[in-house]
Amino acid sequence: MPSSSIDTLSINTIRVLAADMVQAANSGHPGAPMGCAPMAHVLFTRFLRANPKSSSWINRDRFVLSNGHGCALQYVLLHLMGYKLSMDDLKNFRQLGSKTPGHPENTHTDGIEVTTGPLGQGISNAVGMAMAERHLAATFNRPGYSVIDNTVYAIAGDGCLQEGVASEACSLAGHLQLGNLIVLYDSNGIQIDGSTKLGFTEDVLQRYAAYGWHTLEVADGDSDLEGLARAIEAGKAETQRPTLIKVETTIGFGAAKAGTEGVHGAPLGAESLAAVKNLFGFDAAQKFTVSDAVYEFYAKRAEEGARLEREWRELLAAYGSAYPELHAELVRRIEGRLPEGWAEALPRYSPEDKPQATRKLSEAAINVIAGLVPELIGGSADLTGSNLTRWKGAEDFQPAETGLGSYAGRYVRYGVREHGMAAISNGIAAYGANIPFASTFLNFISYAAGATRLSALSHLRVLYIMTHDSIGLGEDGPTHQPIETMAMLRATPNYLNFRPADGNEVSAAYLAALQHADGPSVLSLTRQNLPQLDGSSIESAMLGGYNLHTYGSNTVPDLLIVGTGSETSIAVDTAKLLSAQNGLTVKVVSMPCLELFNRQSDEYRHSVLTPGVPSISVEALSTFGWHKYVHRPIGIDSFGASGPFDKLYEHFGLVPEVIAQKALKLIEYYKGRPVPTLDLEF
Repeated sequence: MPSSSIDTLSINTIRVLAADMVQAANSGHPGAPMGCAPMAHVLFTRFLRANPKSSSWINRDRFVLSNGHGCALQYVLLHLMGYKLSMDDLKNFRQLGSKTPGHPENTHTDGIEVTTGPLGQGISNAVGMAMAERHLAATFNRPGYSVIDNTVYAIAGDGCLQEGVASEACSLAGHLQLGNLIVLYDSNGIQIDGSTKLGFTEDVLQRYAAYGWHTLEVADGDSDLEGLARAIEAGKAETQRPTLIKVETTIGFGAAKAGTEGVHGAPLGAESLAAVKNLFGFDAAQKFTVSDAVYEFYAKRAEEGARLEREWRELLAAYGSAYPELHAELVRRIEGRLPEGWAEALPRYSPEDKPQATRKLSEAAINVIAGLVPELIGGSADLTGSNLTRWKGAEDFQPAETGLGSYAGRYVRYGVREHGMAAISNGIAAYGANIPFASTFLNFISYAAGATRLSALSHLRVLYIMTHDSIGLGEDGPTHQPIETMAMLRATPNYLNFRPADGNEVSAAYLAALQHADGPSVLSLTRQNLPQLDGSSIESAMLGGYNLHTYGSNTVPDLLIVGTGSETSIAVDTAKLLSAQNGLTVKVVSMPCLELFNRQSDEYRHSVLTPGVPSISVEALSTFGWHKYVHRPIGIDSFGASGPFDKLYEHFGLVPEVIAQKALKLIEYYKGRPVPTLDLEF
């Protein structure tokens, strides 16, 4: 379809409306929306298959604005298309409680697929979405029934392509031959500090070609609408490689400071905005105006999207008649319902069972879950043999042409790409009908923190299966031993963080994580063997913290010891020692997940952390945060060291004999003094 006056009017309307939003907020980024308006208009009105009245339709095309600071562009497009975003919402841009926050957030705004803003994350999410589509298509499509066949589109800027996370994800995308991914690269040559020539002079297209991408270029992204359309068509025609289209644009097109950093992150100003409106044929005195012709033009595209969804639902119904079992499974996964009976199959343990590392117990749980929860998909950052995340009979997620697996495979070989792995997992989760997991050593979740934080902010169910969770990993030393990591994770809202102490607690961690549909979970697992504990159970561990066992005969204990993970058995041994040698009654509490414990009633929490009783915690990590729960936290507030794990526990005083002496000093201190009641009414 050739460009026309309505195209020009629509593009200029997007530019002016976005500039109005930033001006009204006195905050924001007008330059990218004004420069990207032509490519976004062509994409939304000619290619994007979506129904604004049914924004969660599973087979819709996905659009990600990776350079999320330009979100005024996306908000305008969603408004014009008829999503649940009114003109008043545009007027409230960047205001408290509005549907148009300062960067796109998937929990705020109808039609926003993923939360973007930190650069490089969005394009990496798009890789995950493309993987999710390929997997579902390979799993469910049958001849004549392509029930999953959407395309993933993204707009990304220079900043996104400078970020390392994008390089990790895009390198993997090229290897995986994700021909359903098309990225429009807004190459305007400007970033906050000025020209990209100050520090970004590589040939981006050559780099992406080396990744295995199909690369194209549009020299005049300001006005060559047909060139843009031809490039996107060529991208859709290329089915074996992801496509990067470099689009040369002018940032802040039409503004007085167009083409400079001055239009990147600040309002145009009243005088410049008026000049822009005059240039584009708008009334400079009017604000937030859209002509009926533009609304009608976009409404026709929205009607086309509704028609496409109706046709898809007819296809899905016919698919249900031809393949009823596959249809039922697909619908279940789309609706987000876990399979019946899977939880009952989780392994259970007794104290008579042999000691095992919790990473090994995790492997046993995964082998059960993978067969019963087929939407589980994920892998390791080149540590499969250490993380023990690949189940028996697993097939790798790979292009069939490589001979390494198929897109129906569910085990992802991420390579040494921790940050990209986490960002891709967010995209897989956001796509829907899949539950992703990602695995590495716990210490290296810090490499992925930019993306793991967004898992929580975006309320995405991603399982982070982290092994080698403490100094217990031994000889690799402080570069690999997490100390502050768990404190960071516990400080992040909307996480469930687990340090399971035995097999029952591992099973509980998986049960809680898979049921935690609106946020991520971290399972921190040991390298060293741990005993199966007397008093543990899946049901108790699901409460986050519970009374494991009391040693001694007094009704009220003399001491309370809280343990987590590998230190819970040490707490047990300490309690036995104090009871046998000092005649004390000591209650041991296992605390596998503080977040779940915090959700329990005040009455329950006080029944576990008995008021008036001196208390200590034992954890081979930072003591930060534990003063909220106990009177004397015992842990490690320095970096670790290299050596056999048992020697390290001795070195850092995390052995029963040393802990017992510290506990006796605490008990002695509170003799004749009131024991403070800790504030557990969180």
